Amino acid sequence: MTVIARFLAVLASLLFASFSVLAQAHDGHLPQSDGVIKKIDGAKGKVSIAHGEIANLKMPPMTMSFKAKDPAMLKGFKEGDKVRFRAAEVKGDLTVVSIDAAK
Repeated sequence: MTVIARFLAVLASLLFASFSVLAQAHDGHLPQSDGVIKKIDGAKGKVSIAHGEIANLKMPPMTMSFKAKDPAMLKGFKEGDKVRFRAAEVKGDLTVVSIDAAK
């Protein structure tokens, strides 16, 4: 039983660490990236962005589609808008966790 208890303790620690990373993403601890919206699919909650480097994802500049953490966050944006956004991998999906109009 001691081996099982240790295993469960390690598993709980890993789960806690995973939730902590997600909490940081929601708290704005991720770096912001600059981009231009190329396409919005509000029905699917997706947005295509031509973006600069996304340091936390080790991603070079490119154009790609992201899932929106909340599809409502895409309202008010249109193709061609310059944006500042934070992205993270959430449950295996590259996800925009925050987005604002660039100033």
